[in-house]
Amino acid sequence: MKKLLTSIMTLVMVAILGAGDGVMAQKTNQNMRNKIEQYAPFELNTDVSVLTDNERELIKIFIDIASVMDEIFWDQTFGLENREKLRDLDPDMREFAEIQYGAWDRLDAERPFIPGYGPKPAGANFYPVDMTPQEFDQLEDPLKKSQYTVLRRNESGGIDVIPYHKAYAKQLRRVDMLLGKAIELAEDEGLRNYLETRRAAIIRTDDYLKSDLAWMDMKESILDFVFGPIENYEDGLYGYKTAYEAFVLVKDKRWSEDLARFTKMLPELQKMLPCDPRYKQEVPGTESDLNVYDVIYYAGDCNAGGKTIAINLPNDERVHLEKGTRRLQLKNAMQAKFEKIMLPIANLMICPEQIANVKFDAFFSNVCYHEVAHGLGIKNTITGKGSVRQALQNQYSAWEEAKADICGLFIVQTLIERGDIQDITIEDAYVTFIAGILRSVRFGATEAHGIANMMCFNYMQEHGAFTRNRKGKYVVNVDKMRKALEGWAALVIEMEGNGDYAAAKKYAEKNGVVRPELAKDLKLIEKANIPLDIRYKQGLEVLGL
Repeated sequence: MKKLLTSIMTLVMVAILGAGDGVMAQKTNQNMRNKIEQYAPFELNTDVSVLTDNERELIKIFIDIASVMDEIFWDQTFGLENREKLRDLDPDMREFAEIQYGAWDRLDAERPFIPGYGPKPAGANFYPVDMTPQEFDQLEDPLKKSQYTVLRRNESGGIDVIPYHKAYAKQLRRVDMLLGKAIELAEDEGLRNYLETRRAAIIRTDDYLKSDLAWMDMKESILDFVFGPIENYEDGLYGYKTAYEAFVLVKDKRWSEDLARFTKMLPELQKMLPCDPRYKQEVPGTESDLNVYDVIYYAGDCNAGGKTIAINLPNDERVHLEKGTRRLQLKNAMQAKFEKIMLPIANLMICPEQIANVKFDAFFSNVCYHEVAHGLGIKNTITGKGSVRQALQNQYSAWEEAKADICGLFIVQTLIERGDIQDITIEDAYVTFIAGILRSVRFGATEAHGIANMMCFNYMQEHGAFTRNRKGKYVVNVDKMRKALEGWAALVIEMEGNGDYAAAKKYAEKNGVVRPELAKDLKLIEKANIPLDIRYKQGLEVLGL
């Protein structure tokens, strides 16, 4: 009888525990589904009827190449072997891992969400995970700091430095073949020259200067294809290594023509920056151009977590000084974020009297001139420490984004006062800027844009640019905002120009953080279930090709 009772009790406990496991699994699945829903779905589309037959075929090839860029980025950030393991996950967890390109939530301080994974390696998969700083310092290979090499531990326990075109040779063979087809189809001479020079760089040399210059000269093509190893945000260890990505773009000619007249104002805008004259002696290139595009495909780095809504390239300072940069505004992606994310946040957090000041045209202008501002300021330190990028190392990206944010707003203010921008007011620009920080700060303060946002937000708050009313709503003070804008711009430009790594790091660590009062505001936004970002439905089916 005792054995029978014991057996019955055991069966009951197993059933209870099993039910508990089921509840836990259901709760875990729902949490993961909620994470996925933090990314509002949006279709990337455009009017392909305006394109020629060859241009439509080129889009198909570009998307094929972009898929290879995507695969290489997976290798760089997570490792292809780890990606294979995602197949064994619950479907929702796997889908979220695809959004994040790995096991860490990019918009939640890189916290791991897949069981079995600890903190994300600072150097992603660019370096051996067990590499010590001493090993790197003692490595004599001059290419160890190259933007286009990976470091791998060899069989003897040492470290090999491998150029990208060799490390990813298997994937790049397909890119070589596809680019051959694209070059034959390209009707625009500028596009064809760019594809030819990019092909040589990506397949054989890892020297992108010639293709960057060719891209700068590509003025007339309605199609654009940005691809290859470009940004260094993924390398959180040293900030040296660039990650593969791709954008497939179709130009909006009307919007582009509206912006074209501002391209020749760059030297004049440089002189007007609110900083010591020593920090604005460099003359930016006058061949920089502003254009507006519909983006129809994202791949790799630009598709991971938070999505890019504007492009400012090339990053090579040699190109900046000779020809400037090209700034590509991704209008459809920008409109999606404004409507699905920024307006709901503004309605929740901005005082009723200033809600009407939150406008898409102001958001567009702020983002547009953020990209212009990357080409302004100073590229080489005034202290003999080389380029700003070299001097500030892994602090560079955050300070460069901070410069672009605040100097971009300064440019918008200036153009409004001069009558060059007539569809928005300075108050529109200011209030929309603050609402924009509330949107983008939810990316966290672990990556460059988040740190830049927090340094700016905290500076603005300390200088009275905005306050909160009795209901906790944000109220922008236009006069104090103007003074804070100019003070922060001067501080950022001088920090870059001095190239003082220790000072830049100390300031960012103290001020590039979310403080308690803002953390409460972000909790309110979180409870309102406003999406964090966008996830794209994209490809040939969406385009009808």
